[in-house]
Amino acid sequence: METREDRLKQAQAALQSGEFEAGLRNARAVLAEDAGDSDALYIAAVASRYLKRFYEAKDHLAQLHTAMPEYGRGWQEQGHLAVAMGDKPAALDAYVKATRFNPALEASWREQARLFAEMGRPADAQMAASQQQRLQNLPRELVAVTHHLAEGRLLRAEEICRHFLRQHPRDVEGMRLLAKIGIEFGVLDEAEFLLESAVVFKPDDVQLRIDYIDALRRRQNFAKAMEEAEALHARDPENPMFQSRLAIEAIQMGEYDRGLDLFDQVLEKLPGDPSSLTSRGHALKTKGDSENAVASYRAAIATKPDHGDAFYSLANLKTYRFDKKEVDAMRALTQRSDLAFMDRVHVNFALGKALEDAGEYEESFAHYKQGNDLKRAQTRYSADKMSEELARQRDHCTPGLFEKHEGAGHQAPDPIFILGLPRAGSTLLEQILASHSQIDGTLELPNILALAHRLRGRVAGKSRYPEILHDLTGEQLEKFGEEFIENTRIHRQGAPFFIDKMPNNFRHIGLIHLILPNAKIIDARRAPMDCCFSGFKQLFAEGQEFTYGLTEVGQYYADYVELMAHWDEVLPGKVLRVQHEDVLDDLEGQTRRMLDYLEVPFEQQCLAFHKTDRAVRTASSEQVRQPINRKGQDAWKPFEPWLDSLKEALGDLA
Repeated sequence: METREDRLKQAQAALQSGEFEAGLRNARAVLAEDAGDSDALYIAAVASRYLKRFYEAKDHLAQLHTAMPEYGRGWQEQGHLAVAMGDKPAALDAYVKATRFNPALEASWREQARLFAEMGRPADAQMAASQQQRLQNLPRELVAVTHHLAEGRLLRAEEICRHFLRQHPRDVEGMRLLAKIGIEFGVLDEAEFLLESAVVFKPDDVQLRIDYIDALRRRQNFAKAMEEAEALHARDPENPMFQSRLAIEAIQMGEYDRGLDLFDQVLEKLPGDPSSLTSRGHALKTKGDSENAVASYRAAIATKPDHGDAFYSLANLKTYRFDKKEVDAMRALTQRSDLAFMDRVHVNFALGKALEDAGEYEESFAHYKQGNDLKRAQTRYSADKMSEELARQRDHCTPGLFEKHEGAGHQAPDPIFILGLPRAGSTLLEQILASHSQIDGTLELPNILALAHRLRGRVAGKSRYPEILHDLTGEQLEKFGEEFIENTRIHRQGAPFFIDKMPNNFRHIGLIHLILPNAKIIDARRAPMDCCFSGFKQLFAEGQEFTYGLTEVGQYYADYVELMAHWDEVLPGKVLRVQHEDVLDDLEGQTRRMLDYLEVPFEQQCLAFHKTDRAVRTASSEQVRQPINRKGQDAWKPFEPWLDSLKEALGDLA
C-alpha cells in the first residue's frame, strides 16, 4: 500500500520531469486523506499553475497560507502565480512576503528586482538585486541552512551548519546562522559566544552587532547589551535605528527616563513611527505609567490604523476598555484579506478581549479562537510530543537518582523558584514576596531552561536529558549550581534571597534540586478551567505554544498536575503548593504560610504588595498594581458552550 511519503515523492518526481497532470493526481491523492497537508497543497498549486488552472492554484495556495502562514516558498509560488495571471502588484507583494519569511529564496529576490525596476523604483530594485547577489556568493551549504532554518527544520540546519564550520571555523555568516539556530533552541550561551567571536572577526558589520545585542538581551545580560548598544550609538548618535536600540537596552536596565528620551529623539526624526510609539508605550507600562502608555499606543494606531501590535498592547493592559469606534475598526480589519499575519493575530486577540468586556461572548470566543488557530499553525506545536517529554521526567527522575546524588550540588539557599503554568497567579505571588526586605524580585530567568537544553546533547538525534542526570558527577552538579548563582547575580539588588519566576521550570524540578538542593520551590496553582482559559486568551511574546488550542492547553495542564504529583512523591516536602483561590480568600494567611516556608519573618508591606514600586514585565503588570480582587475568577463560565474540547482534555480535573 502506498504511503503519503510515496505519493509525495512521485508527485515531486512528476513535477521535475514536466508531468504536471501526474504530479497533481498524486498530490490530490494525499489531500483526499488530509485536506490540510501542506506539502501536497504546495505541489498541487505548482502543478495547477503549470497546467494554467490558475483558480485551482489560487485555492490550493489559500489553504496553504492558512495551514502555514509563514511558509516562504508558499508565498513565492503565490508570486509566480500572480505573474502568470498578469497581476504585477500582487506578485511583488507576495515576493516581498516570501523573502521576509525565508531570506534564502533567490528567485523571489530576482523577481523583486525586476518588478521594482519596471515600476520605477530603482533603489528598491538595487537592494533586491544585491540580496540576490549575496545569496549567489554564499556557500551552498549556508543557503541550505537558511532554508532549513526558515522552514523549521532546526536539527538539519544545525547539522549542516556545524559540519560547514568545522571546515570553515572563521566564516562569519556560518557563525551568525548557528547562533540563530542556538537562539531557537534556547542555547543562548553558545549563541552569545558565536556572535561575540563573529564581531571580533568583522567588527564593522552592523547586522552582526545588532544580532549580538539581541542575544545578550535574551540571556538577560542587560549590562553587556547596554554597553554594546552604547558603542553602536556612539558611531552615529543621530541614527534612529541606533537610538531605538539604545532606548530598548536603557529601559531593560531600568533607565526609563533615558530610554523614553531616546524614543522621543527617534520620533522627532520619524514622526508617528508606529513601532517606536508602541515600544515607548511598553516602557511606560512597565514603569507603571499606564495613562501615558495608552496615549502612546493610541498614537501608533492613529498613524497606522492596521498596527495590530498597538491594539493588542491596549488589550494586554487588562484594565483598558475599547470604545465602539475602536471595536468597529478592529472588526473591519479582520475582514481585510491583505492584513499582515501578525497584525491579524494581534487584532483577533484584542477584539476577543474587547468583545468579552462588552459581554458579546460568542463573537469574542470566535476571535480568540481565530487568533489561536493562526498561532498554532505558525508554531506547529505537538501536545503528544510534550506529554512524552514530561513523562520522561517521571521515568528517569527516580528516588534512586536523588539518593545517589544526596549531598551534592551548590549549597546556596538564595534562589526561590515560583513555577507552574502561566496565568496561574505567579506574578501576584512574586509581587507579594518581592515586597519583603530580604527578597529581590527579578524576571522569568532563562538559566534553568538553557542548562536543560545544554544537557540534552544529541545521540542519533535523540535527547540525552533527563537520562544524563544519572551520569553527572558531584563536581558537575556543584559547578552548575554555582554558575546559576553567579549568572543571575546581575538581576539582584542585594537582598539575601531572590525569585526566579520562569513558569516552565516545573518541568525541571529534579535538575533544580540536584544543582541547588537548598533552593525553595513554590508551585503557583490556579483552578484548571480558569487557568487554561486565561492562557488561551493570552498572546505571549514568545514560548508557551501549548496555550494556542483548547485541547493543547488542557492536555498540558493535566500533564503538569501529573508531573507535580511525581515531584511530591520523589521529593516529599520540597515544593510548597499555593492555590490562587486560597490567596484570594486569605491573603495574610497564605502570605504568612509562604514566608514561614521561606524561613523569613513576616513583614506587613507584603500585604500592601500593590504599592510596591518595581518594574513588572509580565502581562499581569497592571493587575498586581491593584489591591487583591476576584475579577479573573470564573471568567471562563460565560464561554462554557464552546469549551467542550478543553473539558475533555482536562478529564476529571475539569
